[in-house]
Amino acid sequence: MTRHLVLLAGLAGLLALQACEAIQPEHAPPGQVREISWSDGDSGHIDGERFRLADIDAPETGTVGSRSGARCELERQRGREAKAWMVSLTRSAVVTITGDHGADRYGRRVLRLSVDGEDLARTGITAGYLQAWPHRNGRAQTPKPDWCGNAR
Repeated sequence: MTRHLVLLAGLAGLLALQACEAIQPEHAPPGQVREISWSDGDSGHIDGERFRLADIDAPETGTVGSRSGARCELERQRGREAKAWMVSLTRSAVVTITGDHGADRYGRRVLRLSVDGEDLARTGITAGYLQAWPHRNGRAQTPKPDWCGNAR
């Protein structure tokens, strides 16, 4: 009888251990993003940490004329479209960090990303939602793109 109780206790322990392992979250491979949210077309949060896309600009979505807002209503509209496009593109995709340039002056990680194996910056530029804005050592190498013009 004691022998059966010991076996049952051991079996119960194994089942409990397996149950604990089954509910632990899966770990993503190195560089793979588990969760992404977008503040606008070029920044947001990855796995709870603030980030910005490297060497890229998207139109601003903030109030026209405010310090970090859009320069015109057309830019603001394009900014909302860029954000919606990013959300749609990354919703069910495999997003991977392909480059990390450290933190910017606002404490955001400056990253390069791929979506389902394709470079996100290149895809966004081709689609017209992003523009190249190269930086070196945290300093812009060209003027900020003008999103208020007629051409995209």
